[in-house]
Amino acid sequence: MLPAFSERLLTWFDEHGRHDLPWQQERSAYRVWVSEIMLQQTQVSTAVPYFEAFVVRFPTLQTLAAAPLDEVLHSWSGLGYYARARNLHRAAKLLVDTHGGEFPVDLQALTALPGIGRSTAGAILALSLGQRAPILDGNVKRVLARHRCIDGLPTLPATARALWQVAEEFTPTTRVADYTQAMMDLGATLCGRTQPACSRCPVQTDCLAAARGAQLSYPARKPRKTLPRRTTCMLLLARVDHADLLLERRAASGIWGGLWAFPEVSEAAAAAVWCANHDLAPCGVVQSLPEITHTFTHFQLKITPLLLWVTELGTRCMDSDRLLWYNAAAPAAVGLPQPVQDLVRSISLKAKEFS
Repeated sequence: MLPAFSERLLTWFDEHGRHDLPWQQERSAYRVWVSEIMLQQTQVSTAVPYFEAFVVRFPTLQTLAAAPLDEVLHSWSGLGYYARARNLHRAAKLLVDTHGGEFPVDLQALTALPGIGRSTAGAILALSLGQRAPILDGNVKRVLARHRCIDGLPTLPATARALWQVAEEFTPTTRVADYTQAMMDLGATLCGRTQPACSRCPVQTDCLAAARGAQLSYPARKPRKTLPRRTTCMLLLARVDHADLLLERRAASGIWGGLWAFPEVSEAAAAAVWCANHDLAPCGVVQSLPEITHTFTHFQLKITPLLLWVTELGTRCMDSDRLLWYNAAAPAAVGLPQPVQDLVRSISLKAKEFS
């Protein structure tokens, strides 16, 4: 008789699983939570250095809750999907204010927190407390959809119910933390999206997709669509006497919510109006720099950077809590979107040549 799914998986995990990830060391609900949020839409290799830096800066739930949002976003800069960082900060405050600085030990209470869904809550409970709580992240969905040939997009309610049912069925009552990690490891290493290594898979013997040679058909994927394109002009205002750049805090919600970015205008001709409204005097003419394209999940953004040297005429600019003179040589601890980081680096060199 074939050993149980979990038994075969755990035997494989003991020899081939990942045991030295940073969040597996000094394991706690807090460290598991931070890692799980970072790993949403992000590969392990990308998340590791961010996690290590993050827990040095915010070693405990209390330090994260007490930190200004700008510092949290600064630590997240470049990782993308910034709503994750905002929700992390909100949830930390709620945990301190309403849960006594402790993580709830039941699924329902965890999923009531910002940014924590059923799978993330299950991972926190299973990995930090050893509670029997199934998970269903992207890697696990792929493993289960293939093993049982579960049709339909994983985002559809009927498909999700079927996947959760199998996840519940396979999750053992012992070694739950190891099993949970093993499921994630299997999907990340052997049961990859495009090149599954079925010959080395511990559960391929009864995998229906492998038996049918249909591994790449599961899970079902949405047809690829051409991403719509949007355009904007970013106004790179460089202060002559200090060679720094003016940043504007974006609204709390939406793309890059709460981050600091360059002011946006419709065209180069609008730069003078923006400057006049903020007590700035242009020095010279607007220079159009090479366009850059940044790809989001649902659209591509074509950015035209417009460089303009300015001097301050009054205090309206500096008095605003939405505006900040940013010096790349001594950067403020604020969150910057990746395109803004790239532009700051390139413009700082030009500033040195100009000054």
